[in-house]
Amino acid sequence: MQHRLLGRSGLRVTELCLGTMTFGTEWGWGADKEESQRIFDAFADKGGSFLDTANRYTEGTSERWLGDFIQADRHHFVLATKYTLRDRTGDPNFAGNHRKNMMRSVEESLKRLNTEFIDLLWVHAWDFTTPVDEVLRGLDDLVRSGKVHYIGISDTPAWVVSQANTMAELKSWTQFVGLQIEYSLLQRTPERDLLPMARQFGMAVTPWGAIGGGALTGKYLKGEAGRVVEASARRSDRANTIAAKVVEVAESIGKTPAQVAINWSRQRNAGLNVIPIIGARTAVQLNDSMDCLGWEIPADAMVGLDEVSAIELGFPHEFLLTEGVQDLVYGGHKPQQFK
Repeated sequence: MQHRLLGRSGLRVTELCLGTMTFGTEWGWGADKEESQRIFDAFADKGGSFLDTANRYTEGTSERWLGDFIQADRHHFVLATKYTLRDRTGDPNFAGNHRKNMMRSVEESLKRLNTEFIDLLWVHAWDFTTPVDEVLRGLDDLVRSGKVHYIGISDTPAWVVSQANTMAELKSWTQFVGLQIEYSLLQRTPERDLLPMARQFGMAVTPWGAIGGGALTGKYLKGEAGRVVEASARRSDRANTIAAKVVEVAESIGKTPAQVAINWSRQRNAGLNVIPIIGARTAVQLNDSMDCLGWEIPADAMVGLDEVSAIELGFPHEFLLTEGVQDLVYGGHKPQQFK
């Protein structure tokens, strides 16, 4: 597995990230400790070292087990976890982006992970309550203390991230080097603003849901029921049409649908540092996903996948691309990079 830099940082991470939300059975569909160890070992044996967890995953079990698995070679692994989501129901100070929850959550994650530092701390989701400068200052204090090395932000509007990184640059605070979002053939709306923003700020993108909760493997086309939460967008006629195309492409090139779906997310946006988060309930599933490495989807197949999954970019993007507006903006001399 190859390494690359995480955004505008010197941090070396592997080209795939192991998501560990499946480590633990508390939510009714994860892996027990033995299978979680096999999943972890399969990733490590392939050269993977970039790991993703969160304070809430399987009620803290994911962090505890991951801490056990990396203990023998802690500095080899790039460990990412998150804060924001609640650790205690009904108590507002045990959830949110504010400094009090941030510091408490990080301290408890450090204990569960049995480590003195977190390589990458994600803001898990924006709460639309805490001021941006409060979040940034708290994160900068954690970095200066040595408890956190780098910061990223997840599931947050582009305008918030833009404001935050601009403010951090002006105040010489730590900036977000990574953006974590849902992005797949079924979920392409980040192409409107989030992905262009990431490119502008030089942020790495770690998409989750690259196989659409399994929908893009074609399993629902075969009649599998799936979990209730996988309904809606992942079980629609549009989703089935896209999944069928993924299966068609996979069969034509001798790969599996999961591998095609993951590689589409890696190839789709040239110039972006995209590192998919891959998760699994078994080591067999993970090994299949990791076999996305070392090859690319042919150009004609990419065109077909793009066409079947296309979305409307909406205003102002489509308005600005119209011939009349471009003539007015560029005076008949459109820059080469926009042609």
